[in-house]
Amino acid sequence: MTRRHPIEETCGCRSPRRGFLADMGMGFTGLVLGTMLAEDKRAAASQATSAVGTHFPARAKSVIWIFLSGGYSHLETFDPKPALNRYAGMTFDKTPFENPVNSPLHKKRFRSVAADEINIRDVYPTIYPMQVGWRQHGECGIEMTDWWPHLATQIDDLCFVRNMWTTDNDHAAENQIHTGRHRLDEQQPSVGAWADYGLGTLNENLPKFAVLGGPTRSDTRVSIESLYLGPQHAGVPLTLDPKNPLPFGQRHAAQSLEEQRREYELIGQLNALSAVEYPEDQELLARIRAYELAFRMQVAVPEAIDFSQETEATSKLYGIDQEATKTAGQRLLAARRLVERGVRFVQVFPSPYGVWDSHQKLKDNHTKLCGTVDRPVAGLIQDLKQRGLLDETLVVFCTEFGRTPGLELRAGGKDGRDHHPNGFTIWMAGAGLKKGYVHGATDELGYHALGEGHYVTDLHATVLHLLGVDNRQLEVPGRKRLEIDHGQVIHDILT
Repeated sequence: MTRRHPIEETCGCRSPRRGFLADMGMGFTGLVLGTMLAEDKRAAASQATSAVGTHFPARAKSVIWIFLSGGYSHLETFDPKPALNRYAGMTFDKTPFENPVNSPLHKKRFRSVAADEINIRDVYPTIYPMQVGWRQHGECGIEMTDWWPHLATQIDDLCFVRNMWTTDNDHAAENQIHTGRHRLDEQQPSVGAWADYGLGTLNENLPKFAVLGGPTRSDTRVSIESLYLGPQHAGVPLTLDPKNPLPFGQRHAAQSLEEQRREYELIGQLNALSAVEYPEDQELLARIRAYELAFRMQVAVPEAIDFSQETEATSKLYGIDQEATKTAGQRLLAARRLVERGVRFVQVFPSPYGVWDSHQKLKDNHTKLCGTVDRPVAGLIQDLKQRGLLDETLVVFCTEFGRTPGLELRAGGKDGRDHHPNGFTIWMAGAGLKKGYVHGATDELGYHALGEGHYVTDLHATVLHLLGVDNRQLEVPGRKRLEIDHGQVIHDILT
């Protein structure tokens, strides 16, 4: 015997909404309508935080978030410290400065997974000199090391935050800088997912949150995840293969477009009927949206990453003509093309997992790696600027932590630095930011972020603020975010 829906049993007929949807024959129009009807209750609850400009006018339309995995040395990149050369080979207690290991900031901001009595990381006492020269650049006169000759030409458009800090001293910090939570705590949605959740779309044919070059490993998937916000807000990884830009999203070669359209329509009918019966099923609603978006993306995404439309001069600007800079250049050019087409948040991994992790041979490692991203990142800033996109796009350049001022001694170390969450540097550029500006500082040895410094969620709050979203109003019914999750907007860097 066929089991009837409870409403059918009560009224002796099919549910009006359910019958209407079934009789429509669906198609994509019916599918969208079914989704809208199923979202009635959810929309009422989330209306306040799910549309553009609901909190205040936005300064930026889109974000390009560039993440360098492994932890670049702030000391050999964007926060040069002459004192490291002056006191090289001495221990911290032999310098005229306060021993940073004895500072109360050390315990306040340092959370090791290992027990304190066996943890030796981040406390190496012998000062290791800088491995590269540095000088002032641009009209702003900001100091940067010699490993960034191309980026230095754009320095008058950059805004540095030199007093960032985090708490995880291992590479789970890659997730922490994106989610705001230490690995021992309950995980939270990533900053890209919050942007997706809080903002409306600018292009129905592309995802609001796209990912290029990552996540770098299965255990870093959290860095693009949406968790309790629902899977529809997670980052969508794209590849730069024009023939297969959507992993697992292309139709089979033997299937025609019309055949796939009919297949999706049938799936849409079944999903929408279920959505009427289970309107609060977030997984189902996300699946419906995913099918709709996946079908549209099959045309939109290949066009977005088709570099044949770009000039030779643009390819050279991003370093795509050189093997060393080709990968980063392609990903950053794709990021520009995506935001140009209305993608809200593009998370770019220009380098493989952990390669900036310079426990040994720091000079060789950073010389090579800076060379792979310097030209492409500088090219991105210049390209956005000349196209008038930098005024509406926010570029974020970050890593998970810095490197120790002291020489790493583990495993007979003699030429590297360990992980350093106590103070490091990120920079931003674009919409709503001061240009050629430095906010905050670390101490003379580059150990501690001075003052209150900025925990990683301050960066999240600032990015969302520039997008017109108040991070403190991004609350989900039944979920209470902690104070640290909200962060504080870094108002000093805003115009």
